[in-house]
Amino acid sequence: MRHRPHLQSAALLLTLCFAGSAQVVTEYPAGLTGFPNGIAAAPDGALWFTLGPINQIGRITTAGVVSRYSAGLAPGSGSDMIAAGPDGALWFTDPYGNQIGRITTAGVITVYSAGLTPGGSPDGIAAGPDGALWFTESGGFRIGRITTAGVIAEYSAGLTGFPKEISAGPDGALWFTEPFSNRIGRITTAGVIAEYSAGLTAGSGPWQIAAGPDGALWFTEIDVDRIGRITTGGTITEYSAGLTAGSAPNGIAAGPDGALWFTEQNGDRIGRITTTGVITEYSAGMTPGGVPTSITRGPDGAMWFVEVDNLSVGGIGRITVPAASVPTLPGWGVLLLAGLLTGVVALELRRRIRWRASASPR
Repeated sequence: MRHRPHLQSAALLLTLCFAGSAQVVTEYPAGLTGFPNGIAAAPDGALWFTLGPINQIGRITTAGVVSRYSAGLAPGSGSDMIAAGPDGALWFTDPYGNQIGRITTAGVITVYSAGLTPGGSPDGIAAGPDGALWFTESGGFRIGRITTAGVIAEYSAGLTGFPKEISAGPDGALWFTEPFSNRIGRITTAGVIAEYSAGLTAGSGPWQIAAGPDGALWFTEIDVDRIGRITTGGTITEYSAGLTAGSAPNGIAAGPDGALWFTEQNGDRIGRITTTGVITEYSAGMTPGGVPTSITRGPDGAMWFVEVDNLSVGGIGRITVPAASVPTLPGWGVLLLAGLLTGVVALELRRRIRWRASASPR
């Protein structure tokens, strides 16, 4: 087959214009003196994060400006994970104080403990489809629910291991991880619990979990360097190709590009996995020994994460995300591509007219 130069030129221009840009990591020297752990996007256009060891809640704008709040937190408490609530506030767990906290975007903190089992140690937290917040109790082997008015209920029937992290699923239920019993759990808003383990590698340690854009739940397997996927019917698939051995994937969240993004705490990398299981890793710009953990989608279209051991340089990181589908062309690209494609179409039409003329019976 003879190659046509005009078609080759069009293909080359498409390749140049649509080539993805490199992912850029930015770390913010927030002046943090405590270890950030959970992070969540808030309705005020900023990111909020926990600073458990120093008993504070932090806020960072997309420009990197940090504020910290502590009024209302009792001495000796320690915030862990955080999530945006349906009431416009942020809700967080406090395993050390055995309470659930709420902070408004103005920084006003309220804590709730009535109804919590002593030693329950609330851990993960997520907004549910029922207008309440759902959380795990790793010390109490329970799943908890708190209304925006602060009323707490607990559920344990059917739970065989201690739960870690939790996420709302696309099926109207909440899904959670059980790292030491090597299971993925599901709880309905009525409190009915089911557990799944078939397909999980032994000792995998499922850690954080998030709803994916494909109608399934995705989770990290911190002890065996895999990313897992579970359908709402309980079918589990694991992926490891492209994931560096010993990296210990930790946090995971859906990105704006139709993929899942995750942290690698032992390798100081950010990973990306498509819904077909293709993994890419990024490390340029990451401080060695930073230990990235939780990650979330930011209001600016980037992925934001915390680095628990990177307090001198940053503590909060941001990675750019490629466009979800067709990248936006620069102005010159649009004009050049339009002109070239117009020429290609014209040449192709003339070729076909000549071919038909030569092939017609005389």
